[in-house]
Amino acid sequence: MSAMKWLVILFLLGVCLQAAAQSGFQASVFAATSRTVIVRWTGYSGATSYKISVAPRNSPNNFIAFATFGPNTVMGSVTSLSENVEYTFTVEALDDSQTALATASIDSSTAPDEMEPIQRVKPKDSRTLIVVFNPKARATQYVIRIQNSDGFFREDTVSSSPAEIESLTPYTEYSLSILAENSAGPSQPSSSVTGKTVLPPPQLSSSSPSNDSIIVSWAPVTHAVQYSLSISKLGSNSSIHNTSNTNMTISGLDAGSLYVIQVFAWDTEGRKGEGSLHINQITRPPTPSSVRVSVVKNNHVAGLSVSWNIDQVVHGPIMYHVMSDQNLTCNSTSSSCTLPAVGCGEVHTIQVTASNEAGPGHPSSPEVFITFPCPPQSLAVVESTEGNCTVRWETVPHADSYTAFIKKNDGSEGTCNTTSNNCTFHCQCGYTYVMFVLAFNEAGGSPEGQPLNYTTLPCCPENVSVSSVSTDTLEIMWTASQGADVYETRAADTSEVILCNDTAPVCALSDLSCDREYTVVVTPCNEFSGCNRACRAHTKGTAPCMPMNLMLNPKNSSCISVSWTGNNRAANYTVTAGGDDGIHSCTTSGTTCDITDLPCGSTYQVSVTATSAAGQSLPSYTDSLETEPCCPMNLTVDQVTQAMTNVSWSHAKGAHSFITSLTSPRGHARCHTQDSHCLMGCITCGTNYTVTMEAVSHSGHKSSCTYQGFSSSACCPSGVRLYRMASNSLRVFWRSGSSHSSVAELVGIINNYTCTASPGENSCDIGNIQCGDVYHVVVAPLTAEGSKVLFCPQRFYSVTCSGSKVGTVIYRGKRSVD
Repeated sequence: MSAMKWLVILFLLGVCLQAAAQSGFQASVFAATSRTVIVRWTGYSGATSYKISVAPRNSPNNFIAFATFGPNTVMGSVTSLSENVEYTFTVEALDDSQTALATASIDSSTAPDEMEPIQRVKPKDSRTLIVVFNPKARATQYVIRIQNSDGFFREDTVSSSPAEIESLTPYTEYSLSILAENSAGPSQPSSSVTGKTVLPPPQLSSSSPSNDSIIVSWAPVTHAVQYSLSISKLGSNSSIHNTSNTNMTISGLDAGSLYVIQVFAWDTEGRKGEGSLHINQITRPPTPSSVRVSVVKNNHVAGLSVSWNIDQVVHGPIMYHVMSDQNLTCNSTSSSCTLPAVGCGEVHTIQVTASNEAGPGHPSSPEVFITFPCPPQSLAVVESTEGNCTVRWETVPHADSYTAFIKKNDGSEGTCNTTSNNCTFHCQCGYTYVMFVLAFNEAGGSPEGQPLNYTTLPCCPENVSVSSVSTDTLEIMWTASQGADVYETRAADTSEVILCNDTAPVCALSDLSCDREYTVVVTPCNEFSGCNRACRAHTKGTAPCMPMNLMLNPKNSSCISVSWTGNNRAANYTVTAGGDDGIHSCTTSGTTCDITDLPCGSTYQVSVTATSAAGQSLPSYTDSLETEPCCPMNLTVDQVTQAMTNVSWSHAKGAHSFITSLTSPRGHARCHTQDSHCLMGCITCGTNYTVTMEAVSHSGHKSSCTYQGFSSSACCPSGVRLYRMASNSLRVFWRSGSSHSSVAELVGIINNYTCTASPGENSCDIGNIQCGDVYHVVVAPLTAEGSKVLFCPQRFYSVTCSGSKVGTVIYRGKRSVD
């Protein structure tokens, strides 16, 4: 990449990095050549310029180069350095006064300088060149560039000289140059040299057409003008044969001997190409001699033993193939072989042929041999009567008698001798019998014929049990029966048939219809005799169908009527409502049921299950039920002021919010809250109120609650006045329509006074008043219990002295005056 391209990239990176987080100041080497190193750093807040200082790593205080950059630059280069030298680069972030705000140091080296040209290039084989070069001091590795006139280009990394350049094209001229690399990067490439690969190796194929010759052939090698073939017998000297053709026949060789062969091509320049892979070729083996034939028997199976003489001086394994004209063969690696299961009463012409990996040799001279009588054929079994079977076969010419051998699969055996073509024996269900028949005459017994396997019908299973394991599944279990490989389990009703095939003595029939009566039959089968269709049937019903269309109809606050659809023949239904207080239930044979005694403020999950003698259904889909919220047990109304009350109440289960009402003919007050208390205004004094509440659940269910009435306090008198009377007494006067007694209180700094007025009276007198004081005057009605209403306003009066007597009474307003 050119220097100008590097500068463009550095500028763009500097602009992008200005927005980076300035949490620390760091520097790193971006790139390096043999004379220039490019350093990048993170922007530093407050820096107005950046300075790079360069010193040799082994002399860090001996700075040899400097470079300064503006505040918006985060990458810069230092040039005119020495090649392949370790340096320390120090980057400083400077302010306006050239004071270092932050410093970061890194170590790096410059790349090596240009390498010397490659010293020597020589071919190793057709796809490999060996390159020799002078190593470069402090270089960690080398890159060899290989290219040719066809556009091929490749770079191989090597660690030392000499180096092998592999995977090249045969007989091709290449231009090669070399670069040295260290941790900083590569040097400039050296000037190029040329090298040329040799011809590729011929691809050989060979064969031996006879036991004294070998043919070698190969595909033409491009640019080859001649070929040389080298052949040698294992353990002997080699001979060289030259040709311009692509095949050659070598004759006069030894039979059964191993020869090693190699071929290489020559180009027009007289250069020897890469030699082919050495191939081994063996000549065909010699012909067997002195063939001999005799009869042998092994486990009543007759055969012909054939032997011959062999040549001991041969290479590698020899396979001898013995063939009869009656299509009997055997193979051997020794000097004998047995032809098995020879034919009866036939004439055999036998020859022996030796073969090795090169192919077969010449066969031996024919040898004629006559065999013995044949075994009976076409065996068949008939189950004649219950518990008896008859085996039959075809008669054999020249046979005087027969012996039938019968083996039962429980290990027992039996024989039957006869001069006819059949034999009867006792047989049982579920067993396999293996039978074969031998024919005898004066010459001896026949070979064992083809055995006959016969399996009787499997026995019916015992201890069959049918049980319901789920609403749509029957589990059938039984004791395994003799002779059964697989069981076919069938469940049928008037409209459907369900099948299950399994090898185990258990079966689950699923996806049955609910509330049905099924006939179940277990049929044992095996692959030889088929299925026993005479086994007894069993009857079993499935569980009831799941109730559907569940509906909930509340009758009152503690009773719910549940109804559903249930199309079962004879079933009882159980309704369950599960909640935090336990389970409530009811049972019926119909399709509706009432659940009673449900407490207020509760949530239930309601479902219905059907039960019959066959089992229990799946529960119906669940529906949710919420009873009305409970009313608070305790409610208290406290009067806070003459026109305001505070209503509070206890916890109510199931209630989410409360609507509280105070109602009277003179007006009402109402509040809606989630709290357990409520502040209510607009209360009229001296009024009886009806107290009611609605408790509301999360889903909007409401309960109406009624409590003891509330009476507001009597009304406070109005127009309160204080008058001077004779004999140091004062009269308190007011206006009131109340039928309650009233009490007047004068509270002074020195003394306090009270007087009481009966119902209907609107004044009272207080004697022996202390003059020269300011009095708080309050007139309040008395409750029936005699307590004073606490909400009435007070007025302030000054009582002056005239000598020692009460002087003027002055009204000071509704607040005290200092």
